[in-house]
Amino acid sequence: MQDLNDLALFAAVVKHKGFSAASRALSIPKSKLSKHVARLEQQLDVRLLERSTRKLRVTEIGQAFYERCETILSGVEAAEAVVAAARSEPSGIVRLASPIGFTPMLAHILPAFHRRYPEVRLLITTTNRRVDLVEERIDIALRARDQLDTDNHLIVRKLGQARQFLAASPALMARLGNVTIDTLGKMPTLSMNEQHGSDTWQLHTDGMKREIAHQPIIGCSDFAILERAAIEGVGIALLPDHLCGRGFRTGVLLPVLPEWSSNDAIVHLVFTSRHGLLPGVRALIDFLVENLPRAMSRCTEIDPAPAMLAAAE
Repeated sequence: MQDLNDLALFAAVVKHKGFSAASRALSIPKSKLSKHVARLEQQLDVRLLERSTRKLRVTEIGQAFYERCETILSGVEAAEAVVAAARSEPSGIVRLASPIGFTPMLAHILPAFHRRYPEVRLLITTTNRRVDLVEERIDIALRARDQLDTDNHLIVRKLGQARQFLAASPALMARLGNVTIDTLGKMPTLSMNEQHGSDTWQLHTDGMKREIAHQPIIGCSDFAILERAAIEGVGIALLPDHLCGRGFRTGVLLPVLPEWSSNDAIVHLVFTSRHGLLPGVRALIDFLVENLPRAMSRCTEIDPAPAMLAAAE
């Protein structure tokens, strides 16, 4: 494998018809040009140029080699132009991974991202499992964790915090009567755990912590299903504040043991590098940092649709 610099300098000598002219055109000493060409001839074990004190002649094999060098160098320039174009304006495919619970907020803000950057194509993976950004070729992952990611190869941008509260329909609360932290585990519940028939909630209040073991009626990793089941009176759900807050405001849900909640989850973005990001990736990061916290807040505002549905029934 030849050094591209050797090929480029040899081609320049041939193109400018001599070392002196190439030296002036490239602002490179003649001695350096001569050294590169000599090294190239030595590696190829062939004479490319015939030199004399007065003139330079390209050998037959040197001319054929020069023509191939020009083809190679043109290809390199075209490849660099592709990269330069990709880095100039946000475009191309950007892959985002997001927990399922954040899909309402993303659905609210991503059309505006598309209007701002129409050349960017988003491929979104919605999953609650931890994705491997490198292995799965994910550019950005949105996460909500008790702690920030500490992997050395990941860059973190913090967006805010989220907490989960217990919620149930007014009809279910009227039927259950008094619910206490001690009786909570015996009540009908809804869970994010879709793998097992039992689950444990980690709740806290004023420095106190409790683990509530329960057997959920429905286990599902999609908060939208749990929210709807809670509104329908199926069971008590532990819902993110942006979902249960909306239900509390519209009256389709009531807080259950409001002094108890989950630990704060830190909402953050992770990506593999701060340097060399393609414009499309950087544009999406900046857009999410600017807009996702506001979208999370808006999701707690009154949404009349659930209340209308409940009233119609």
